[in-house]
Amino acid sequence: MSEQVTFESLHLSPAILKAVEQLGYETPSEIQTQCIPLLLDKKDVLGMAQTGTGKTAAFALPLLNNIDADAKYPQILVLTPTRELAIQVAEAFEQYAKFTKGVEVLALYGGQSYGIQLSALRRGAQIIVATPGRLLDHISRKSIDLSRLSALVLDEADEMLRMGFIDDVESIMAQTPEDKQTCLFSATMPKQIQSICKTYLQDAEQVRITPRNSTVSTIEQVYWQARVHKNKAIVRFLEAETFDAAIVFVRTRNDTVQLAELLEREGFSAAPLNGDMNQQARERTVDRLKNGLLDIVIATDVAARGLDVERISLVVNYDIPQDSEAYVHRIGRTGRAGRQGKAILFVKGNERYLLKNIIRHTKSDIAEVQLPSAKVVEQKRIDALETKIAAALEHKDSEFFAQVATSIGNKLQLSQGDLAAALLCLAQQQTPLKVEEINTKERPERGERNDRNERRNERGDRRRDDNRRDGDKPRRERRDSNTPMDTYRIEVGREHGVQVKNIVGAIANEADISSKFIGDIRLFDAHSTVELPQGMPAEKVAHFQKVYICKRPMKLTLSPSEANAPREQRDSRPPRERSERSEGKKRSFRDPNAKSRAPRKERRAVSFQ
Repeated sequence: MSEQVTFESLHLSPAILKAVEQLGYETPSEIQTQCIPLLLDKKDVLGMAQTGTGKTAAFALPLLNNIDADAKYPQILVLTPTRELAIQVAEAFEQYAKFTKGVEVLALYGGQSYGIQLSALRRGAQIIVATPGRLLDHISRKSIDLSRLSALVLDEADEMLRMGFIDDVESIMAQTPEDKQTCLFSATMPKQIQSICKTYLQDAEQVRITPRNSTVSTIEQVYWQARVHKNKAIVRFLEAETFDAAIVFVRTRNDTVQLAELLEREGFSAAPLNGDMNQQARERTVDRLKNGLLDIVIATDVAARGLDVERISLVVNYDIPQDSEAYVHRIGRTGRAGRQGKAILFVKGNERYLLKNIIRHTKSDIAEVQLPSAKVVEQKRIDALETKIAAALEHKDSEFFAQVATSIGNKLQLSQGDLAAALLCLAQQQTPLKVEEINTKERPERGERNDRNERRNERGDRRRDDNRRDGDKPRRERRDSNTPMDTYRIEVGREHGVQVKNIVGAIANEADISSKFIGDIRLFDAHSTVELPQGMPAEKVAHFQKVYICKRPMKLTLSPSEANAPREQRDSRPPRERSERSEGKKRSFRDPNAKSRAPRKERRAVSFQ
């Protein structure tokens, strides 16, 4: 396509063009240039593109252009894997529809009141952006009618597959009109996604945005080999870097709070963003970041999914992600739509293999950088002080302060230089100009000293996972074996068609729990059991009473007999059930009469993640 393509040449309506111009869009991105004409012609589209390429506008603008604003029923449905992305896409539609009268946009996701959503549905929203679980709830309640749907979009289809939502997605698609327009976007194309394309897309036009590193071509990527405590390093890097706003990725929700408190003590404007915060608090944090009232957000992967704030010019991977796809999504929070950005990756000694995987996966050059020196930070602080002094000279009372300074200097018989030095000494007490050098040869973090043990334990966990019965738990990111767990009962079992991935997907999305904190899942005929971290908030448990799996309510309840029993007892099963396994798989079991293993060491106490 020619570089001279403009939004005007794509034949969008004047109202949409006005909204696009107000948002500051100048020329369409590659995926927008290719997708918009196809979707305007009501063709099915299969798009392969990474995050940050502008794909939301690629499907939102043409579908909005074709909408009947006078018809008060759902016409466009967008399915997203997470509530954060659902909110982000809904906000984008609202911005594009700003000058299109009569258009209503509604986001349906877990964690929000049903009353709000039911009220909006009764008003006749034409554009629905939803997560699969909450949409199935509304379908089962008969509170939404998809029979007159004209267009369906699957956004980040591969992420929905990873989270176990594909069965739910197919259930939803089966209840939509056959003659609807279908659009599917995915960064990768696994077999199950290909199967959906063959079944539900008709003569689809393919749009591929390659190569993979096109997503990160506008982002400077560097890594730092952690040789001192990362808490010291994060403060040093944030002081040395020049950025408008930054997002720092950590592994757990507790880390978001602790790191935000640390940075606030150091004088930064920082706040956490995690799944323990209610939706209103999370939206308020994002709004503060957008409006410049907040400069740094410390977030988990799930909480930051779909976050698109133009001010973000720096991404810090405080904890390296376990898979390369997550890394691409993380750094995609900056350098979006052609803007420049920078990504810093913290790598501990036992994480070098993850760095190699990321480099191989993204086909990017990630250069090593050293910890900023004390002199670099000192100069940054001096430059900031100079800026403040220059601004202070414009103060209306500057003449009064000049007289006070002269009077003090005369009284104490000080030269102008000595007086200025004394005043600077007083002014910089909260943030000292002089910076102490960090000893990079000091003892590493405790976690780094146990690299060999961690790798040995990790290999052992992988071997145990390989020997696990197929029906119990999928092979996914291993959970921390030190996390104390409770066993919960779910009133959905094999006879209802449930699979382990359905349970994992529902819990991960509705409760915002990472899959590594979901323990053993056991499927029985009429019910199932799942291990979740101890101390799960009562409101989350109550919320699960209304969540549906395979068109049945979960009715999650604590199982006292299993939760209070020792772990060895909970893991034991009758010989008949224990022998159940897939064909061709063999596994030896201990003699039931033999002495049990010595009990594990007392697990460390952790808060619910």
